[in-house]
This record gives sequence, structure tokens and C-alpha cells, in this order.
Amino acid sequence: MPPIKITDTTLRDGHQSLMATRLRMEDMEPIAARMDAIGFHSMEVWGGATFDVATRFLAEDPWERLRTFKRLMPNTPLQMLLRGQSLVGYRNYADDVVDAFVERSAEVGIDIFRVFDALNDERNLERSATAVKATGKHLQMTLCYSLTEEGRLDGPIYNLDYYLEKARTFQDMGADSLCIKDMAGLLAPFDAFELISALKQAVDVPIQLHTHYTSGMASMSCLKAIEAGVDVIDTCLAPLALRTAQPAIEPLVTALAGSDHDTGLDMDKLLDAGDYLETVLPKYAKELEPTRTAVIDARVLSHQIPGGMISNLVSQLRGMNALDRLPEVLEEIPRTRKDMGYPPLVTPMSQMVGTQSVSNVLAGRYKIVSEEIKDYALGLYGRAPAPLDPRAVEQVLKHREGSVVTGRPADLIEPELQTAKDAVAEISTDIDDVLIYALYPATGMKFLRIKHGLDPVPDEMKAKTAEQIAAEQAQAAVQLEAAPNSPAPAKSARSRAYNIQIGKQHYRVEVDPMDPSRCNNNSGSAAEPESAPPGEVTVLAPMPGIISGYAVDIGAQVSEGETVVLLNTMKMENSLASPGVGSVKAFPFPEGTTVKKGDVLAIITP
Repeated sequence: MPPIKITDTTLRDGHQSLMATRLRMEDMEPIAARMDAIGFHSMEVWGGATFDVATRFLAEDPWERLRTFKRLMPNTPLQMLLRGQSLVGYRNYADDVVDAFVERSAEVGIDIFRVFDALNDERNLERSATAVKATGKHLQMTLCYSLTEEGRLDGPIYNLDYYLEKARTFQDMGADSLCIKDMAGLLAPFDAFELISALKQAVDVPIQLHTHYTSGMASMSCLKAIEAGVDVIDTCLAPLALRTAQPAIEPLVTALAGSDHDTGLDMDKLLDAGDYLETVLPKYAKELEPTRTAVIDARVLSHQIPGGMISNLVSQLRGMNALDRLPEVLEEIPRTRKDMGYPPLVTPMSQMVGTQSVSNVLAGRYKIVSEEIKDYALGLYGRAPAPLDPRAVEQVLKHREGSVVTGRPADLIEPELQTAKDAVAEISTDIDDVLIYALYPATGMKFLRIKHGLDPVPDEMKAKTAEQIAAEQAQAAVQLEAAPNSPAPAKSARSRAYNIQIGKQHYRVEVDPMDPSRCNNNSGSAAEPESAPPGEVTVLAPMPGIISGYAVDIGAQVSEGETVVLLNTMKMENSLASPGVGSVKAFPFPEGTTVKKGDVLAIITP
């Protein structure tokens, strides 16, 4: 039996799962060389949400990140997660963008491309797989693991035959290895043994297992996978392991020590790297705030939300002052997923279903529908695993024309690279910048203007100083820690409890979602502006976001239900409709503006 190989995910999926990908490069650089010396099979450092978050929230260039990683970790193959035709974005891109992005990623430093499609639709993998093979780099094709509903590996949609058929198809497409991507921790230990045993018989390429600790089964599933002959296991360092992230490497190294599968990794080096993380993570206390007492989420077998999406949901709901609605959102997700034909909940489907579930809870079912969900209903994201609910489709496509796509979705997309070059020509001709804009036109342009000194770095994008962090923690401790003799506040039947960690201190906080003291100008339904004359109506922002465009011009006549504003929120494009008939009088904010919930986005006169 050969030693088990380990891929480390600390610098990508670890902090994506636990802290919405907010780990800054300044805190990863000091640990990179130490991790390079450990002897991992590979290190996953790029892809997924890292590209988006770096430009959207941190004012960091993702290409520079990769160059830095390559310089500091020359001895370890660097790996990225690539979303097939969606690359590192949330929609399918044109083939010329796919080719350019893969080629450039290989040039800058990626050695292993883990390529997946949220629907396991091989048509969405063809172009990216071909592009990776053209670079001579390692192509790892991915099986996104899912269950129909609660249960095991014997459902009507997702069963052993389903995965074996996909594996053979991916091997025929040129895969150098295969990965089982268990993004929500659904893979039970004995199912892992059965699946990997069957895959080892069905295909000739190495098999890797990527799983999350969300359900609490991950360590057991890894051991059973090793028994079945898996070649590589994904883990991360203990400080960013468990909960919705990967299993911790340290216990696995200890468990396998002296066996035929001994990893050969040096525990002292692992502990040293983990100790470093412990020194920097307190500054991210807000992002690391747990929303439940338990380390595991036993309900994941129902809602099936992957690790990275849970932390994003928490972050998004917090930004809308609606964190207390998280339990409702988690209950809504399985219903929305069923409506959409049981897609595996992995990016971008997890974002699409998760965001739609948030909208369904906060605004009413399918009252607000993202453009991505509309495209999905028309087949523009690929084949759904099961038929969509016709009643849901009718609501989703209520104001959208078009017929269902039956061929490869990307065949309908015109070349986009030249358009992106033209859009940023006055700022930059660098292909890295062009690709940032091509992937994220709204937030990408905002970042490029910051990068090239045309706009200042917004305060919310700046790294906090040690003094600011200390002040925030001290203030929070004063606010949360009640005086010893003060009476406990009366609890409402509506109250919800949250466990919050600040530094090394833990606090239990009771929040009444209907308490008037919690309300501010950004919570609840905003009122009409006082200056609006009688008869005028307004389009309000239902949640925070960025205005990505206007569907009509000022002065245009619009009907009730007609799309007026396009709001990019929670990484999805939402169409906001006119609440009445009239003429568009004004758009108070220019395109690209970040707006708050309740801001007036359009004024319409009768």
C-alpha cells in the first residue's frame, strides 16, 4: 500500500469555508515558505471565491497573489479550483475568455487544474478541459457529489451508476486524475468505501477525495476512502479546519503514523504552521463568528449547503441586518432546490439557490428572481438532473422571454475578450486586468480604477490596523459583557441566541429580531422619500448591492412589472421591476454605486 498523499486547502478552501475568503495576503505570505517545506502533494491556493473576494472586498490583485505564492512555494505544485465554463465567476463565459484565462493561469503559476461543473454536465467542461490539456498542465476532472434529498448513495438521481458513468466520461475527456468533490460533507463513510472501490475498478487514473466536515462524517469517510484505495486526500491546518471546512491534517497524520499509509509529513512543521495561524486569526474574529454552538451541522443532510456558502450566507444576511432569518433560509433552501430539479449545491448553483432562497424568505417566494435563476430555467447553465417544477418555472420566467436551450450553452455566447479589452483600454492593456473585467464587469471595473490610482481605496476595503482591531474588540467586550449585578434582560419569545467569539472570549447573545432598538435606516422596509410628490412611486433596493445597470432610460414609459434597475447583490444579478405605470423621472445613483437596503434607485411619475 502506498503512502497517502495530502493536498492542503488552508490558503483557499479553509478560509473560504470558515471566514468568507477574507484572509488577506499579508497574513498568508509569512506562512507560505514554511508550508512549502512540509511536503504536500499539492497546495490549493487559488480559484473558487478567492478571485472574486480579492477584487470585490480586499482591493488585492488575484494575479499578484498567485505570483507571490509561486515565488514563495517553488517546491510544491500549486492547484486551483476552476468552475468549468464559469471559470471563477457565476455564469458561463465565451470560449475565448475560457482559453485566455486558463492559458494565463498556467503561465502565472497553476500546475493542477481541478475542473468541475455544478451540474456535472460534461458539455460545460469540454472547453476548459481542452484548454488545460493545451497548456501541458495536470487536468483533474471532478465529480460533484450530491444526494437527491436526505439519504445515502442509492437515490433515484444520485447513485453509484450515475457517478461511474460520469467518471468514465471524464476519463475519456483526458482527465489525468479524478476528484470526488463532496462540498457539503454528505458522503457517508461506507458510501465512500463503496464509491471509491467501484471507481478504482472503473477507471485507470488516480482518485482524490475532497470533503467537508459540516456533517461530522468527514474524518470517518477519509479513513474508509483510504481503505478503499483513494490516492489523495484534501485536508487543512487545524485552525481553519472542521466546521464547514476540511478535516484537520494533524489527527490524520497521527492516525496513519506507522501504517502502510503513513503520510510521511513532519508533525512539528504542521504544528508550527498552525501556531502561526493562531496568532493572526483573532483579527478576523468577526468573520470567524460561529452561528451555532455545535461544531457540526447535522441539518446539512437536508439543506446540503456547502462549506463556503454557509459563511457567505452568514456574511450576506448580516449585511442586511437579517442574520436572525438564517434558520428560515436553511429551511427554504431544500424547497428551492427541489423546484430547480435537485442541482448539486456547488458554485455557482449553491449561490444561485442560496440567494434565491434568501429572496424567497425576505421578499416572498419568487417575488424577486435573479437573472441567473432565469437563465438556469432556460437551460443556459446546462442540463438539470431532474425536471424543474413547472409552477416555479412559470413564476421565474414571468417577465422573461426565450425558449429552453438543448445544446451546449456556451455555443450561444458570442466572443467576449475583445469587448473586455475595449472596455478597459483607457485604464490598462494588461491581459490580467482584461480578464478581471471580463469576469466581473461591475466590480472588476471598480477594482481596476482603484488598482491604477483613478479612485481611492474605500475604507471598507482597507486592512485594519492593530489599533483598530484592539479598539473594536474592547468596545465589543464592553457592550456584551453585562455588569455582575445587573439583571438579565427580559427575553422575548421571538429571541434567538448566538454564540460570538472575540479574541479568546466567548459570549452568548440574545437578539429579538423585532426589537425596535435594532432598527436603523438600513433595516426593515424603507419608507418613501419625504420629498416624493403624491402619486410618484419609487423602486427601492431590497438589499445591499451594486447598481450594475438600468434597463430603461430616463423619460422612458414603463409598465407595472417591467424591469427598471439591475442590482448585483450577493454575487447575483437581480431585476427590480416598476411597481406601477408611468415615466421614469430619475435614477438617483450612477451605475457602479454601492447602495444600502432601502435606498431609492428609481423614481417614476404617473
